[in-house]
Amino acid sequence: MKRKVLFVKVYLICITTFFCSSSIAQTKQTEKLSQVWLGYFDQTRFSNNWGMWADLHLRTKEDLVNNFSQSIVRLGITYYINDAAKFTLGYAYVTNYPGDNHKQIDQIEHRPWQQLQWHTKYGKKRMMQWFRLEEKYKQKILNDSTLADGYSFNWKLRYNFWYEIPFSKEGNTAKAWSFILNDEVHINFGKQVINNYFDQNRFFLGLKYQLTAHNNLQFGYMNLFQQLAAGNKYKNINAARIFFFQNIDLRKTIKK
Repeated sequence: MKRKVLFVKVYLICITTFFCSSSIAQTKQTEKLSQVWLGYFDQTRFSNNWGMWADLHLRTKEDLVNNFSQSIVRLGITYYINDAAKFTLGYAYVTNYPGDNHKQIDQIEHRPWQQLQWHTKYGKKRMMQWFRLEEKYKQKILNDSTLADGYSFNWKLRYNFWYEIPFSKEGNTAKAWSFILNDEVHINFGKQVINNYFDQNRFFLGLKYQLTAHNNLQFGYMNLFQQLAAGNKYKNINAARIFFFQNIDLRKTIKK
């Protein structure tokens, strides 16, 4: 328990230190936005070793409900190392709706991805962590209304931790509520990355309602702080995040 608390403190101190040093190093231009993030997640286990990953996302652009900024369709095949750890190999199709440098067209991204995910229990409390590596192929932009030939490319490494504290003594049971703490940091690297090796940090506080043994709803407040490619331009997004999670284990069904 002490190691877990120490880890969280060190992680948050590192993130805070980075933001402070960035502020001192250069004059920032920060765009502030309010958005809604909707997401659906499905993890289905077919056998002791194999399963499927799927998630869908839709995000608004500004003023909570004004236009859309991005949609994502992400799929993957999962190999279960054991009941607590798994490796997923997948692909994501991302649509960036008209933005500042492409006001009249959508910009598409193709993202192959690989992820190592593991779960840890501390009594009734639970922690999930993952490392995800993405290869981002993003369509080049010629002007506001025209795509250029080819794609820009960079790697992205993401580390995510999610911590759940149940309100009830029974823990993670149907119709139970929990408190959720979640943080995810994104790091860019590759030949085409010059100024923004740090990409973004997503910090979330919210509630989880366990609908059934296999389904739950998580909702709350998220702050996203992102450094753009120019280096001195940033986005600070305050978002209402609503995610639905479905976890299906078909092993017993298949045996029957």
